Amino acid sequence: MRDLPLISDPNLITGIEHAEDAGVYKISPELALVQTVDFFTPTVDDPYTFGQIAATNALNDVYAMGGKPLTAMNIVCFPVKEMDIGILRDVLRGGLDKMREAGVLLVGGHSVEDNEIKYGLSVTGVIHPDKVLFNRGAIAGDSLILTKPLGTGIASTAAKGGEIDPLLLQQSINSMIQLNKKAAELAAENGSIHACTDITGFGFLGHACEMVEGSAVGLRINSAAVPLFSGLKELVEAGMVPGGLYRNKEFRIAQIEAGDTCPAWLLDVFFDPQTAGGLFFSVPAEQALPLVEKMHDAGIPAAAIVGEVVADHPGRIFIY
Repeated sequence: MRDLPLISDPNLITGIEHAEDAGVYKISPELALVQTVDFFTPTVDDPYTFGQIAATNALNDVYAMGGKPLTAMNIVCFPVKEMDIGILRDVLRGGLDKMREAGVLLVGGHSVEDNEIKYGLSVTGVIHPDKVLFNRGAIAGDSLILTKPLGTGIASTAAKGGEIDPLLLQQSINSMIQLNKKAAELAAENGSIHACTDITGFGFLGHACEMVEGSAVGLRINSAAVPLFSGLKELVEAGMVPGGLYRNKEFRIAQIEAGDTCPAWLLDVFFDPQTAGGLFFSVPAEQALPLVEKMHDAGIPAAAIVGEVVADHPGRIFIY
């Protein structure tokens, strides 16, 4: 992607150059569009739940930029000759219910016949050009907040293998269908977020590395403070992990230094590719605890302070 001849425009606030969660284009001094697209194959067996998860995953990219999603278009791939059309109806119903929850209007979409079902959304939102949140900009001394537990990729892999505890499966589903809407609203009310992203396919540490790559700061992560689903240790040690975890780890491990207090299985969880994961952002240290407490009161119980931004190892992450 880096060798493509990109088109420049003075109104493009951010595009694909810096691995942001969505593109942002300025329409006027007061208004910018936030645009994103995401779709994938089922992560759960139930069609309605899959629709909810896929829609949540796409909508969350707008929240990660600080924006408000307004409209969406369905993206559908479906094996119409091999699969009951009622399954597709349930998938679309799940997505539509999440759009309603988000206050988003479905305005159309596109479908193709495929040998494997896939679903997602193209989403358009709005934001003031001066209030866009980027995945870079963290300042030394900031605290780091994560709003959802880790482990959805491992849970999905275990479910496909029939080796998952029902409690873990339900925890994972509940997390994946939770919009980041309220967390984003509370962050916006705070007004001092220095950097923000959502944790998705590159895993917690993959997206954390994007936050400091090429910058003058690094991160210190408290491994004991990072929220996790219960039962992950046994699954990781049994090898029930997605292939993307190993790819994420191989790509980013050179930027990571893990202390003895972070066991190997936990480090693997930190590379687990997430679906519809939480927001991860840096905020002035004195504002972190009050913001987390507001999130708890608002029904985001997993939100936690998981580390700090430091100046002594720029571009790298130390886990203790």
